[in-house]
Amino acid sequence: MGYTSPTPIQRDAIPMVLEGRDVVGCAQTGTGKTAAFMLPLMQRIPSKPGGPRALVITPTRELAGQIEKVALQVAKHTKHRVTVVYGGVGYEPQTKALRRGVDVLVATPGRLYDLMERRIADLSNVEILVLDEADRMLDMGFWPQVRKIIQTIPDSRQNLLFSATMATDVQRIISSTLHDPVRVEVAPSNTPIELIEQRVYPVGGQQKAQLLVHLIKKGDPDRVIVFTRTKHRADRVAKVLHQNGIKSAAIHGDRSQSQRQSALESLKSGRCRVLVATDVVARGIDIDDVSHVVNYDLPNSPEDYVHRIGRTARAGKSGMAVTLLAPEEHEALRDIEVKIGALLDTHDAEGFDYTQQRLVPSAERSVTRSVRTVYSSSRGKGRRRR
Repeated sequence: MGYTSPTPIQRDAIPMVLEGRDVVGCAQTGTGKTAAFMLPLMQRIPSKPGGPRALVITPTRELAGQIEKVALQVAKHTKHRVTVVYGGVGYEPQTKALRRGVDVLVATPGRLYDLMERRIADLSNVEILVLDEADRMLDMGFWPQVRKIIQTIPDSRQNLLFSATMATDVQRIISSTLHDPVRVEVAPSNTPIELIEQRVYPVGGQQKAQLLVHLIKKGDPDRVIVFTRTKHRADRVAKVLHQNGIKSAAIHGDRSQSQRQSALESLKSGRCRVLVATDVVARGIDIDDVSHVVNYDLPNSPEDYVHRIGRTARAGKSGMAVTLLAPEEHEALRDIEVKIGALLDTHDAEGFDYTQQRLVPSAERSVTRSVRTVYSSSRGKGRRRR
């Protein structure tokens, strides 16, 4: 499969999983958590009738598809039967796969619960349960369904929980679901990967699209993911990029599964240079060689900022995270800086004509909540922060 040495999370977690321990794995996004649970999981479970023996629950279709891909690569050698079930597609292929028999089942909560209600998915033989990105499942309102799913699984199972962040609600899940877990944490939660260069470009809100086009044309990056706050803005930004000669595709919750998959494949294959997305793809999606992540809008939570920028600098590579900072987003920036414990450098875009007033964070601002942040204003090209 091309592995030559384990990442830190794989090095520390795999022996514990092989011992049969319940494991809580916390590591920065892009550090190999999927293989950290899938490799030892598939070594432990038998391939025989009466499955599934392992169940992986994850919040999004894209992440489920990625986990399935890793499992299928392993299954070529172990001969396990792997099936993925998620919404947005027809029931028949998934129903047939489950009835044929499966050893490893990867699922999103909604579709799996639906298949259980239809008496198509039988989880009575599950030996290993994996909860992937549990905090995201909480955020998306899936936990009531997940809890009902867990109630149908044998109590004697092994439990694995992997995530890039450990929110308070997740701690409650750990205490109620896992038995005497060993915690594997290879980096402080919510800490961005050190190889990511993070830049902030203060700009007037109405000039964001112009600045994005300017930065892409000037920097000429090969592969970019741009994050917006809403579906409508994702479509609009993709249209502006296309009108300026930059091939792009949009992906968000209103797109069908085939459209979402097509957009991802366009970026992976090089048919487009820019993927414009909402946070539906911020968690766990592994696209090789993403050189730049752009926060066209800052996210609603600092944790999502960490997940977004983790789409670059994966597998030990370097990358850049760019934030286009509108005047009304300074409080969100402050929340992010407090969360990661670091100030983000602000920059001017060389050669860009700033025609709209912007607010530049003060160099004297602090990452502690007790100090009030002060900003300076600037207008026009070449004005630096004071």
